[in-house]
Amino acid sequence: MSSVLQFASSQPQEEREGAVPETEHLDLIPPNRILLPPHTFLAAAVSLKNQVVEVTWKRRRNVDVGVDPTAYTGLLGTALTCLRSYEATGDQQDLLLCSDIVDACTLAARASHRQLTFLCGRGGVHALGAVVSHYMGDSQRLDFFLNLFLQAAQEKALPVGPEEGGLGMSYDLLYGRAGFLWAALFMNNHLGEQRLPHGFLMSVVDAVLAGGRAGASDNLDCPLMYRWHGTRYYGAANGLAGILQVLLHFPLSKEDADDVKGTLKYLMSKRFPHSGNYPSSEGNLRDKLVQWSHGATGMGITLCKASQVFHEDREFRDAAIEAGEVVWKNGLVKEVGLADGVTGNAYAFLSLYRLTGESVYEERARAFATFLYHNASKLVGPRNHVGADRSYSLFHGLAGTACLWFDLVEPEKSRFPGYEL
Repeated sequence: MSSVLQFASSQPQEEREGAVPETEHLDLIPPNRILLPPHTFLAAAVSLKNQVVEVTWKRRRNVDVGVDPTAYTGLLGTALTCLRSYEATGDQQDLLLCSDIVDACTLAARASHRQLTFLCGRGGVHALGAVVSHYMGDSQRLDFFLNLFLQAAQEKALPVGPEEGGLGMSYDLLYGRAGFLWAALFMNNHLGEQRLPHGFLMSVVDAVLAGGRAGASDNLDCPLMYRWHGTRYYGAANGLAGILQVLLHFPLSKEDADDVKGTLKYLMSKRFPHSGNYPSSEGNLRDKLVQWSHGATGMGITLCKASQVFHEDREFRDAAIEAGEVVWKNGLVKEVGLADGVTGNAYAFLSLYRLTGESVYEERARAFATFLYHNASKLVGPRNHVGADRSYSLFHGLAGTACLWFDLVEPEKSRFPGYEL
């Protein structure tokens, strides 16, 4: 990597929504700033994790109303950060903290009747509860959370329903069936065995595929398509990239795999010709967003997974690399979090590093993380009351940054929280 000055984009500032102005950019990252080593990131991650716990948990642990129990913007994100800290350090106190926070989230989620997804619902609470119980060696508690997960799944009748969910459940990652399936994958990945019935999960996969085919019935070029609130989104949060990311983790028939590949190629055909970025939704001509929620970041990570699954198709690998170049050339954005910020964009490079083994992508991730080391606190929003929790949340605040720093200790084992396994 020739210079950290590569952070600056050649696009005019008025065309880069959410980007840091170039003058401020260069002031914040002088060309002689050295990229930080792994041990510095580890110490910073532990310190920041402690701050996240202090603000979101210790200062309000006796408050039993108004608790957001989700991983996305709420307390479960703190629990996930503690689990990531335990994985990196082996500190048993992190495991105990994670368990205590999950208990609080379990009570809050029961009262809220939230969705069943990993990031925005009860599915994440039950899944993390099962995983942390497994690591603590508590089989009774593990069974308790597994049963809660399966009971909630039966309530929603996940394998049935026409386009857009039918019975009130969509197909997307944040709020829909893909998000439920990701929670199941998370459990099976950590528990080391198929603790959830394979037949039941595949019935939900079949429902997602059937819904996608119904949604694409008026488009001969795209095998699968979904709507969220009436809009055909492409991105990771509510659109095709997130749904396909989940489907790529399941054993698919040739017909199903061909439909997934065809949908990926359709998305690739929709790239903006000048920038290589991806539209946020069908027919949207605004080339503005380069982040995980919408644009090249989320698509690039999904294409990395597609390249691993369909390794005979070189075009997925090439498209993943191109998406990474879009993220790099776009430069730094004003937000800090996983969803729309610098932290999430750094994970696009870590995904490419694992895919290609090329050190340039690790260096780019470290460059973004070094910027966050010096400037993350300047990018978060107000910290009073509710604003404090959001500023330290997993997807819109500093908890995600702590996870990134932990992942940079062993980048070959890195995973985007709530998106990669």
